[in-house]
Amino acid sequence: MSSAILLVGGMGTRLQPLTFDTPKPMLSVAGVPFTEHQIVKAREAGFTEIVLATSFKAELFEPYFGNGERFGISIRYAVETEPLGTGGAIRNAAAMLTGSGPVAIFNGDVLSAHDLAAQLKFHTDKSADVTLYLTEVPDARAFGAVEFDGDFRVSAFNEKMENPPTNMINAGCYIFAREVIESIPTNRVISVERETFPGLLNAGARVYAFVDRGYWLDIGNPAALMKASKDLLSGIMYSAATPALSNGSFIGAGAAVDATARITASVIGAGAVIGAGAVIEGSLIGSGARIGVDALLTDCFVADHATVEAGVIAGGNFMGFALH
Repeated sequence: MSSAILLVGGMGTRLQPLTFDTPKPMLSVAGVPFTEHQIVKAREAGFTEIVLATSFKAELFEPYFGNGERFGISIRYAVETEPLGTGGAIRNAAAMLTGSGPVAIFNGDVLSAHDLAAQLKFHTDKSADVTLYLTEVPDARAFGAVEFDGDFRVSAFNEKMENPPTNMINAGCYIFAREVIESIPTNRVISVERETFPGLLNAGARVYAFVDRGYWLDIGNPAALMKASKDLLSGIMYSAATPALSNGSFIGAGAAVDATARITASVIGAGAVIGAGAVIEGSLIGSGARIGVDALLTDCFVADHATVEAGVIAGGNFMGFALH
């Protein structure tokens, strides 16, 4: 049995106000919660069980995903009453795994096209303790920059620095040997980036880099969240979780779109109402939202059950979200 852990406990502060009432991993991306794309990615790579490491608004995950039967993968939930950091979350969630052998760990805010099955094979072939998925970015200052040798063995892990020595970054998916997870202290706040990885390197552990320069996106801010949906709808990025589209857009169940409205590269949530003459371009319209007659929305994110009045013209706006 191949096992995975998905880290979905973050508060998503960079996505406020979108995340005041919805945890970041449950925000809609191309018509489904972002977490669904990651669960399906794990299933497509041959993983048979996944534990969701939850904390912020943990109660919202299980009602949607259940035991995983409808997604073709066993799903369980590890709830942190107090945030434990990335390492603590991994250690806490691992107790719920039933399989043995290596464990894939996903960050809950990364959309990538990297080959997860190939990463697992690389890990096994190298007899690695940990294998980090790396990608290249133009500016690595906001990320963990990772150095490695000609055999792809990691020599240094530099977490968020002003002058990183390389543009190869930690891209948010790891394969851990089970023994490494078991060495992480329990019930403590631990950062794998600042504590576990440097500690492993200092101890001479076999830490390897799996490099993939394909599509990669951190959805940590509103603009990136919009980009993720657009890229999935347009086919720039593929996910088996993306639902069936209608002329390049997703129209949710029970949505009422007037015949004179024009929808382009957008997501229309379940039960939404789009008025006559409205033009919706590259936008995310929440479930139950109402868009008035002749409204023109470009690159907008409309909250569930919000109302946009007739004739409104908006671009790049986040509309109807509560300000807590």
